Amino acid sequence: MTILFISDLHLSAERTDITDCFLTFMKEETKGIDALYVLGDLFEMWIGDDDNSPFHQQIKSAFKQLTDSGVPCYFIHGNRDFLVGKRFSLETGVQLLPEHTVIDLYGKPTLLLHGDTLCTLDDDYQRYRKKVHNRFIQWLFFRLPLSYRQKIGNKLRSNSSMTNEAKQQDIMDVTPEEVEKVMADYQVLAMIHGHTHRPDVHSLTVDSQPALRTVLGDWYDHGSVLVCTPDGCQLETRDFS
Repeated sequence: MTILFISDLHLSAERTDITDCFLTFMKEETKGIDALYVLGDLFEMWIGDDDNSPFHQQIKSAFKQLTDSGVPCYFIHGNRDFLVGKRFSLETGVQLLPEHTVIDLYGKPTLLLHGDTLCTLDDDYQRYRKKVHNRFIQWLFFRLPLSYRQKIGNKLRSNSSMTNEAKQQDIMDVTPEEVEKVMADYQVLAMIHGHTHRPDVHSLTVDSQPALRTVLGDWYDHGSVLVCTPDGCQLETRDFS
């Protein structure tokens, strides 16, 4: 009995090493598992479900093979792929979850999320997030030709990289008070998220009770997987070939 969690792969056609590691993971490590959860930023950029590039088809095929085998797969949007939609879900069998989702992880209620909403000190990002999640703005964006959306996506990605380089590191990390508040709101003592690219397991106190916050790693230098069984969870890495 095993449930796997991954996030922040930032898959792109340019990083074949990450893609190869991911495809190997999907082929060799997901057979017969109880479930696979992807907690956002699967893709470096997603500008719409109508982008049927050979690269995206390859990734979607890997998920379709998994779900066709009977393994459920779940996806929570990240800040890079928040436009993944129903068509992607239908083509892959991957089930889209709300941005905050509580699951029963082998008897322990656990809150899953991407993690960007916890970074409340990053005012610029939170304003940007509110804008791009506006349904009307998304409606307008999807009516642009695919080539225009690609240019806009590339520009936003470039701006994001330059902006993040200028920010203090603590601003881009989660706010401890927000973590405690969210966990208390959902009445959980366990949380799993990605986004910050700082894999670790943090002990904290929520409503005077001991709690754990597990942060998933990114896939920039090696693969990163949280492996959970009824006996507990372990953060593991996977080498690029």
